[in-house]
Amino acid sequence: MDAERNSHTIPESHQDLLLDPVYGVLTTMMSDGQPQMSMVWVDYDGRYLLINTILERQKTQNMLANPKVNVLVTDPHDGNRFLEVRGEVAEITQEGAVAHADKQTRLYSEEKQQHFYGDIYPEERREQETRVIVNISPTKITANAVFS
Repeated sequence: MDAERNSHTIPESHQDLLLDPVYGVLTTMMSDGQPQMSMVWVDYDGRYLLINTILERQKTQNMLANPKVNVLVTDPHDGNRFLEVRGEVAEITQEGAVAHADKQTRLYSEEKQQHFYGDIYPEERREQETRVIVNISPTKITANAVFS
């Protein structure tokens, strides 16, 4: 099945790739036009893809300069099942970012740790960086592929 959607809604059949602990690849554009890719934890709130990161990181600076991004998530059990979302950054917010990082930590950490700061990153890092949530609005969605 090859499904390209211009609808801005993630198909229900693939929402698990965004809600389960499956790593995604976020692609942003550097100022010189080169793509920059980062492994990320991905979340979905029914409208936006959510990426929790740090304001000072290169990927965030890239998104502030150019809001067009791409997120690719591949099913770890079936490489032919994937979700590609082209989109635009709708918002970058600090509101709730640490609590969201904690939520993602509980989902993604093998030991089911409770807190991002203190369990994953040292607590002192919290004061040295600005944690944000990037809300990505889908503009084109591709699910799965058929290879001939």
